[in-house]
This record gives sequence, structure tokens and C-alpha cells, in this order.
Amino acid sequence: MEDYECTPAELQELMSSENPPKLIDVREQSEWDIVHLEGGALLTQPLMEEITESWHRDTPIVFYCHNGVRSVQALLYLRQHGFDNVRSMKGGIDAWAQELDPGMTRY
Repeated sequence: MEDYECTPAELQELMSSENPPKLIDVREQSEWDIVHLEGGALLTQPLMEEITESWHRDTPIVFYCHNGVRSVQALLYLRQHGFDNVRSMKGGIDAWAQELDPGMTRY
């Protein structure tokens, strides 16, 4: 699974690159309301339909969740639908807070 995952630091670098990935949060709305990453989008059923029906299969996408479990499930789902440039942030938003933004709200 390592080649499918990126660390928070790697994601931060990717987000400032020339072709940043689409950042998709797969947590619940209540979790999103507590804290989320700037520039991310909360995954909803309509967004998932849009992704699978109209996004190019090589679109760079990084999923994240609280600890990195649900995001891997979302990654595997899209990989099964032909998306090959999809990753999951290892450790989720909790790892982001611990490693990159200690002032970020944790839960």
C-alpha cells in the first residue's frame, strides 16, 4: 500500500506543485465541520458520481480522512474504476496536525 500513500509533508509539497492534486476529504460532515484542509472538498455522493462519470482517469487525486483508513478504501474504489493517479494521505488529518500544523484542532 505504500506506493498508494503519501505523507503529510509529501502532500504539502504536491499541493504547491505545478499540477496539484484534487484534495478530497472522505470523513463525515460533522468531522469536516470541526477541521479540514484548505483547498479540499468533502466527498459526497454527487461528487463521487461526478468523479467517476466525468473526471479524466489520470486526474491526480489525494484522499484523506481522520487516520488514513477510510481514505484507502476510497482510493481502492477509484483504482477499481480505472483511476491510476490516486493516493491516500498516510495518517490522515491527524498526522497532518501532528507533523505540520500543531495549532490545528484535533479530535
